[in-house]
Amino acid sequence: MEKVATLVSEWFDKWTTGDFLSLPVTETFTHTSPFGTIEGKRAYIEQVIANKDKFLGYTFDILDALYYPDKACVRYIARQDDFKLEVSEWYYIKDKSIDRVVAYYHIGEIREDRKLNDI
Repeated sequence: MEKVATLVSEWFDKWTTGDFLSLPVTETFTHTSPFGTIEGKRAYIEQVIANKDKFLGYTFDILDALYYPDKACVRYIARQDDFKLEVSEWYYIKDKSIDRVVAYYHIGEIREDRKLNDI
């Protein structure tokens, strides 16, 4: 599990330094988030290049992490200037690289019909 922890740490280090071209991911890497799924390392990198202002310049506060032999889950706060995002992500490992990330976070206002009633 130490290898998985090291791999996930490398993922965060690459994002912190802006070295996204060297992310430790497979060629078949997929990233799923509330925005949808990006399939393939090349497509993911192209998405980052096209949206550098939204992907780069973050600092990360790791809140919790669970490591298994072939996967991990990390809960963290990402900060970019005055923007803050609380995230939980699952990392799935294949061939000593990250093959898939599934990210969970809130991306907008809660619809009126989904709001809780006051008690």
